[in-house]
Amino acid sequence: MNPYAWLEESLETIHRADWYRSVQTIHGRPDATVVLEGREVINFASNDYLGLAGDKRLIQAATTAIQEFGTGSTGSRLLSGHRELHRELEKAITSLKQTEDALVFSSGYLANLGTITALVGKRDLVLSDQYNHSSLKNGAILSRATVIEYPHCDVAALKTLLSQRQNYRRCLIITDSVFSMDGDLCPLPELLDIAEEFNCMLLVDEAHGTGVLGKTGAGCVEYFGCMSRQLIKIGTLSKALGSLGGYVAGSATLIDFLKNRAPSWIYTTALSCGDTAAAIAAIEIVKQEPQRRTQLWRNVNYLKDLVERHLPNLKLLPSESPIICIQLSSAAEAIAVGKHLKASGIFAPAIRPPTVPTSRIRISAMATHELMHIEKLVEALSNI
Repeated sequence: MNPYAWLEESLETIHRADWYRSVQTIHGRPDATVVLEGREVINFASNDYLGLAGDKRLIQAATTAIQEFGTGSTGSRLLSGHRELHRELEKAITSLKQTEDALVFSSGYLANLGTITALVGKRDLVLSDQYNHSSLKNGAILSRATVIEYPHCDVAALKTLLSQRQNYRRCLIITDSVFSMDGDLCPLPELLDIAEEFNCMLLVDEAHGTGVLGKTGAGCVEYFGCMSRQLIKIGTLSKALGSLGGYVAGSATLIDFLKNRAPSWIYTTALSCGDTAAAIAAIEIVKQEPQRRTQLWRNVNYLKDLVERHLPNLKLLPSESPIICIQLSSAAEAIAVGKHLKASGIFAPAIRPPTVPTSRIRISAMATHELMHIEKLVEALSNI
């Protein structure tokens, strides 16, 4: 008997459900247009909202760091991998987020896994928005705490669930700030009020908010005017900041605790110096060039205006971010629309279950998109 036979059967099931996925090769630097499998297309599939991933200044910063420090950090931060650049990046994040301190992880996923498992355990309660990112959900599961999902952005339901709060040692509420496959924002001020009322910790993942939202690009927390309130800010360096890695920003006590208790930081090789230097350069650009954020929002509003005027029957999910999703009836329809867009020179792939509850096309606007790029997208959508 073959103990691996079930793998083929499982793949067949994935194919039948139209859930099968495969990679698509992009050539060259990331930009508003990319070469996808040998053909130039307009890129509406990227999380590079400010267009920094191909910026010459980030490339130069990474190159200089590699020449000085090499390609790998060679060990965990506590063993042999700590470099002065890591602390410089943490100070830059602390400044941007207006917190006491910050801690850099090797990815945003690891930041969520390590932080959640360090903060709660089997005697605790985690309340998680049902649309949270996989890293938040898996961090909650790995913590061994009791995990309850509340309906998406439903503050009333969350408050009802907190009637159980007294049965647990600690309680942690976890949420994305910008929901990456929908584009809407969490009700942050209300979540903070509830957390304070019920003596709960609140962790907000700013992966898709950092660099994009707020007057200085500090994220959803700044956008809602909650910078001075007590919460845990987590994010990634791999989206609007155009690099790689993750971080936690908060009180000095929190950061000191995580250095001693977060397994995905303690036991993981430190972020490479090239990625670290690129992220430092990106944060400086976010601070010094607010016009990038202004242009991003001009593009977002122009796209929404064109769709409203010319495609009123297109079913868009509510969005307050550069992420705009077209809801479709099935995975098969989403695949077909994605193929049509690709044939029209638009890269905006289908997103299907189990990643999301309903199939859709996810469109991401970038600051580097030109008006003609957006107009071509709307023209292609008009023919689906």
